[in-house]
Amino acid sequence: MPVGLFDTRTPLEPLHTEILAAITAVVDDSRFILGPNVSAFEQEFAAYLGAGHAVGVANGTDAITIALRAMGVGPGDEVVVPSFTFYASAEAIPPTGATPVFCDIDLDTFCVTADTVRAALTPRTKAVIVVHLFGNVAPVAEIEALGVPVLEDAAQSAGSRSHAGRPGSLGTAATFSFFPSKNLGGFGDGGAVTTNDAELADRVRMLRFHGSRDKVTYDHIGYNSRLDELQAAILRVELPHLDAWADGRRSAGEHYAAAGLGELVALPVPVAGADPAWHLYVVRDPDADELAQALSAAGIGNKAYYRVPIHRQTAMSAYRGALELPATEEAARTHLAIPMSAVLNPVQAVEVVEAVRAARGGRRPAAVASAG
Repeated sequence: MPVGLFDTRTPLEPLHTEILAAITAVVDDSRFILGPNVSAFEQEFAAYLGAGHAVGVANGTDAITIALRAMGVGPGDEVVVPSFTFYASAEAIPPTGATPVFCDIDLDTFCVTADTVRAALTPRTKAVIVVHLFGNVAPVAEIEALGVPVLEDAAQSAGSRSHAGRPGSLGTAATFSFFPSKNLGGFGDGGAVTTNDAELADRVRMLRFHGSRDKVTYDHIGYNSRLDELQAAILRVELPHLDAWADGRRSAGEHYAAAGLGELVALPVPVAGADPAWHLYVVRDPDADELAQALSAAGIGNKAYYRVPIHRQTAMSAYRGALELPATEEAARTHLAIPMSAVLNPVQAVEVVEAVRAARGGRRPAAVASAG
């Protein structure tokens, strides 16, 4: 049977009545901007993460720019960022006046490491953006030990865990997206910045609100970037269910392994000490585009997200740099996301694996076997 790449509808069906009631309550209250639901969600989300503060903003891209600004990043500075990630991770840097410097990743985990970051550091490095890609949890402490502040891009990792804590509580600050397809998704755009630093959180609150605390006195050149009250109300309904949804995503990965997917393609590898809630389940295959065509023909959802890594995008040509990124290039060429959701069941996993098996003639290509 067909298996879609995402299933965002099924997990929300039991919450339909509660979500509609929350929306109606906001409409009846008529406080739509920075109202009580935003404040309550910020407190509840910070507590869930184990962070001192959460500040709601309009989207995950603004969250990165605002967090960097609050960390003191500006003209003349450099920010190290992986090239194998969503474009916004790097796109958010130039608006601060700083320059993105691209680093490589670990091919098995798709995350940056202390070694890949170290290779990109210069005396002008002001911060490192560590992306918890696909729900994996990058080694923040090892990277912080290099002596540079770390901003976690945690947009894809809500619900993930690690031995050091949850993403969003590990670095100097962190950013989240609540885009509808995310592990914790709203009904539109939304984002947040989290931190344990009270002064940094205060700067974020001002920057999201035109650089002001009171809309009378303006201390910064800021932004109009606030989490909507309606989105916050919806996210408050969803947040208590995030751990159960995250467990469903972990179970989906286990279903794939039990069905023998690792015999056919290279599976994603958790970072040491990480327990990912897979936002995307991304495998590697030396003929990934051919595999994608076969899966599509069989009704199996799939997508190559980053075939052209950021440092090769036209808009980033001025920042391309001379650093070689071999793992990034290989990941870009060979990766393929296959169906993943909080409710993907063993029968669906078998359907996907059998489609991969048929496409691959029942065997794993040697090139992947040696790399995985």
